[in-house]
Amino acid sequence: MKDKQIEKLIRKEKAWQKNVVNLIASENYVSSDVLAALGSELTNKYAEGYPGKRYYGGNSIIDEVENICKERALTLFKLSPNEWHANVQPLSGSPANLAVYLALLPLPSTLYPNRPKIMGMSLDHGGHLTHGHKVSATGIFWEQIPYGVDKKTEVLNYDELARIAKEKKPHIIVAGYTAYPRKIDWKKFRAIADSVPAYMMVDMSHIAGLIAGGVYPSPFPYADVVTTTVHKTLRGPRSAIIFVRKDARELHKKIDKAVFPGLQGGPHENQIAAVAVALHEAASPAFKKYAAQIVKNAAALASELKKLGWRIISQGTDSHLILVDVWMDGKGISGKEASDNLESAGIIVNKNTIPGETRTPSDPSGIRLGTAAETTRGKKEKDFIKIARKIDAVLRKK
Repeated sequence: MKDKQIEKLIRKEKAWQKNVVNLIASENYVSSDVLAALGSELTNKYAEGYPGKRYYGGNSIIDEVENICKERALTLFKLSPNEWHANVQPLSGSPANLAVYLALLPLPSTLYPNRPKIMGMSLDHGGHLTHGHKVSATGIFWEQIPYGVDKKTEVLNYDELARIAKEKKPHIIVAGYTAYPRKIDWKKFRAIADSVPAYMMVDMSHIAGLIAGGVYPSPFPYADVVTTTVHKTLRGPRSAIIFVRKDARELHKKIDKAVFPGLQGGPHENQIAAVAVALHEAASPAFKKYAAQIVKNAAALASELKKLGWRIISQGTDSHLILVDVWMDGKGISGKEASDNLESAGIIVNKNTIPGETRTPSDPSGIRLGTAAETTRGKKEKDFIKIARKIDAVLRKK
């Protein structure tokens, strides 16, 4: 690289990533093939529109790449192209979610003076900003109807969700979260959505790789729309996919228009090629073993931390992530201090709010841990038990 300043920083970052224990639940390590696609000549192309309907010439090969990516997305999740549509152009998860809302919810206007409602999990209970939080565009344009987990069990109470939906009558109900470690009963969400009635949207960004690997229930038999990022448990580049059920409502056509020209111009075709590569990798038998190991490793990490005296939110995990109460009503340390101390020891986590949070988002009570990245590096249960003990030693300053 001729730019030695940037080259030096890239090398430093590469060395740093190699030498730390990465427990960020939303991160992973992509293959050299994914990196090759990202850095390919496909980045030179401008391809506004969709395959066969571009606004620029010279895109016949680009069309092939995008069509292959769409086909692989449907195949990976065992979806028929007659029943489901995939849009692989969203640049990341937030614009993917925003595109769904723009397509299915009217914006406030003189015709719609009352803001349409998005029923999504509140941020401190494990939801995402784009599920209607007030600081997000999704909470500015539309009204969030928040829900959370049960105070005692710290898991979803579907009877309470049904009560909220019946009372508030949301237009969309969002299931799928950023810091909820347990399995979700998609069938119950479908019943709740039908009772309103409301669209059922699933954001499976964190668990997509687990679903593809067959170790987490699939939402596709029940959802109207499913969004996902590709860079978490799917182990792909930073990107997103929107899956839309095909029926008489033609939601897929509305959502395609919301992505382009509604929100984006030309798609990043090098990124789409890298997604296609990652989807191909995820269809392999090796990936199924990888997904199963992620869950085993998370269970081992949660179990050992619990034995060492740390409070695990919901008492455990069914996925790749663990939410740990490190504050423990003042008996432990804050989430920020925990994160900072662990980083100094070469263990990377993120501070995180917990259900019933009593502290601030910038210095909350918890930390969030994930096992996907270190499982990519080949770690097994015994390795995560050692990691748990090191975490304990650092947090207790032994």
